[in-house]
Amino acid sequence: MNAATTAGLHIIVEQRDAAWRDAVPRAEAICRRAAMESLREANADLPDGEVSIVLGDDALLRELNRDWRSIDAPTNVLAFPCDGPGPTETGPVLLGDVVISYQTAAMEAARDGKTIADHLVHLVVHGILHLLAYDHQTDAEARVMEVLETRILGTLHIADPYKDEPAGPE
Repeated sequence: MNAATTAGLHIIVEQRDAAWRDAVPRAEAICRRAAMESLREANADLPDGEVSIVLGDDALLRELNRDWRSIDAPTNVLAFPCDGPGPTETGPVLLGDVVISYQTAAMEAARDGKTIADHLVHLVVHGILHLLAYDHQTDAEARVMEVLETRILGTLHIADPYKDEPAGPE
């Protein structure tokens, strides 16, 4: 587990699957940069905050998806916003957790002809936006979220994932 603090945001990155280290040696730095850029572009005003990014595997995502969404299947990314009262005198705003599966992300990257590192950036951005209450349950919500994702990814030099695809990460 590694943590970094940048501009008041404490980002914890935990790699639970060694496949991430092998496939994306700079995964922690990539996650931190994607999270920071997402918060900056979304104009998230967090005086002090904390977010956790967990790089896991299909088994972990399947378990979480089953337990929290009643879907007994792995997925690429899940976001768990904190429901706390906000900042306190003794600690930061707890933004929440983003959990990403290596196997599903790698399969999607190969299918779509992109690098796993670029897809990781997209999944982090997508997860962070969910923590900020963006969603894609309706077409209108999806469009707003996709436009913001595309803008953030552009600042990170990642191609528009929605250019030829009708839907984004689930």
